[in-house]
Amino acid sequence: MDMSVTFGDDSVAAAAAEAARKLAEEGVPRALADGDATLWGGEAESEAAIRLGWLSLPITSRELLPEIGKLVERVRAESLEHVVLAGMGGSSLAPEVICASADVPLTVLDTTDPGQVRRALADRLDRTVVVVSSKSGSTVETDSHRRIYEKAFRDAGIDPADRIVVVTDPGSPLEQSAIEAGYTVILADPNVGGRYSALTAFGLVPSALAGADVTRLLDDAAQAREQLGADDEPGLLLGTAIGSAAASGRDKLLLDDSLSDINGLPDWIEQLIAESTGKQGRGVLPVAGSEPNEAGDELVAGIDTEGDIEVHAPLGAQFLIWEYATAVAGRLLGINPFDQPNVAESKENTTRILGEAGDGPLPTGTPALVDGPVEVYGDLPPHAKDLSDVLTAVLQDIPDRGYLAILAYLDREAAFDVPVPPEASFETITDIWAAHDPASLQGLLAIRTDRPVTFGWGPRYLHSTGQYHKGGPQNGVFLQITGAVTDDLDVPGKPYTLGRLQLAQALGDLDALRQRGRPAVRLHLTDREAGVRHLLAAAREV
Repeated sequence: MDMSVTFGDDSVAAAAAEAARKLAEEGVPRALADGDATLWGGEAESEAAIRLGWLSLPITSRELLPEIGKLVERVRAESLEHVVLAGMGGSSLAPEVICASADVPLTVLDTTDPGQVRRALADRLDRTVVVVSSKSGSTVETDSHRRIYEKAFRDAGIDPADRIVVVTDPGSPLEQSAIEAGYTVILADPNVGGRYSALTAFGLVPSALAGADVTRLLDDAAQAREQLGADDEPGLLLGTAIGSAAASGRDKLLLDDSLSDINGLPDWIEQLIAESTGKQGRGVLPVAGSEPNEAGDELVAGIDTEGDIEVHAPLGAQFLIWEYATAVAGRLLGINPFDQPNVAESKENTTRILGEAGDGPLPTGTPALVDGPVEVYGDLPPHAKDLSDVLTAVLQDIPDRGYLAILAYLDREAAFDVPVPPEASFETITDIWAAHDPASLQGLLAIRTDRPVTFGWGPRYLHSTGQYHKGGPQNGVFLQITGAVTDDLDVPGKPYTLGRLQLAQALGDLDALRQRGRPAVRLHLTDREAGVRHLLAAAREV
C-alpha cells in the first residue's frame, strides 16, 4: 500500500523536517500516538483527555462490524435500497466521501432547505432506510429530519421503527428517545469528537448500508496506525508542514484532489482543519474547489496529486493521517485542536431570532439595493448601482492576506433538476448544470481576485468552517445568499417550518459575523432559479 507524504516545495520540506526533529526531541510523536492529553497545554488537557479515542479506532471499531453486518443483512432482506443519512458536519461529511469514493449511492441530508428535503422524501419512500446521526442527540437539523421522516413513514402506513436507525453517543437524549420509539440504535465512541469520527459508527453505519466496504476502510487505517509514533510517520510530516507553514504566514491551505480516485476528501478535510485550528484569532484556512493563485500565503496540498505537500494513501489511511496531522499542527500553533468555542453562537442566535419573532416575520431588514430578482442587504458604497457593482465592492473589501467566503442557504441539488436536451453531450449537460448552480459563483469570483475564495452550503458550513469564520483571523469577507421559499415543509411538533428555520439560521450567523466586525453582505433571491442566473451573469461582468 502506497502511504507517504512527499514534498514539491523544498522550503516546505525543510521547515517540516526541522519542526519534526524538534517534536521528536520532545517525545511528541510517541506521546501523541499513546494518547497523551497534556500535549496542548493545561487549558486543553481536560478536553483532550476525552477526545483522543480516534487514535485506536482502526482496532476498536472492528467490534462494530458484526452488529453492522447484521443490520445490512436485514436491510437487504427487506429490499430497502434507498439509504438516507440525516446528519451534520462530522456525522455526514465522512460517509459522503466514503460512499462517493466507493461509487455507492447515499442521499445526504445536511440541510434545512425544504426543496432538498422534499426531493429526498419523494424518492422511493417505500424502500427507504434513514440513518439519523447526531453525537449530541440535539442537533436541530437532524432532529427536524427525523420528525419529518417519522410523519412521512406513518402517513404511508410504514412503522418508523422498521425504517429508522439511530447513531449517537451513549447517554445522549437521542439514545433514550430512540430506544423508547423502538428504533435500532448503534452507539459511537464517546471519546471521539465529531470531526474526528470518520472511523466510528458515524462513518461506518451509513456507509455500510449504502454498500461500501468498511472492513477494508479499517484495514487501510490500521496500516497507518502501525506507523504512528515514528519520527518519519506521514501524519507527523503532514502536520509539521501545515503547522510550520502557517506559523511563517502560509496559512491558506489549498486542497487539490484532481488526480485522485478518492472523491470529495477536501470537504472532509475542510471541516477537520478549519474547526480544529480556527480560534483565538489564528488558524489554517482550508480552501476546497479553487485554483492556486501562487500568493505568498498559500500552501497547496495534493491528495494523490502534485503540490507543495503530497499525500498518497487509500481513504482509510488518509482519514488517520490527516487527523494526526491536525493534532500536530494544533500543538505547533498553540491551540486546542479538539474544541469549537464559537460554534454555539450562531445556534443561539437562531434560537433567539425564532423566539423573538414568534409567529411574525423574521427580522430581515430593508434591502439597500434591488437588482431584478436579487435583493441586497448590508452596507454598500454609494457608487453601487447594481449587482455587479456590489460584487466588485465585495472583492475590493478583501484585505491583504484575507479571503472571501460565499455562504449559500439554498438547495444544493436544484441545478440538477434543470431540463437538458435528450441528445446532449456530457459536456453540454455539465455546462447547463453549472449555469444554474450557485457554487459556480466561487470560480467566477476566484478568477477576479488573487485572494482565496471559499464556498459553503448553509447550514452545513456552520458545522465546518463556521468556527474559523468567527474564531480565526479577522480578515474574512462574507457573501451570504438566501432564497425565497415557495413550497415549505412543516417540522412536526415544532413551531417553525424548514424554510423559516433555514432563514433564521442564515440571519443568526450573519449576526455573529457582524458582531465581530466581519464585513458581510446578504443577497436574497426572490426567485431562486432566476436569481441564480442573474447572480452568475452579474459575476461575469465584474
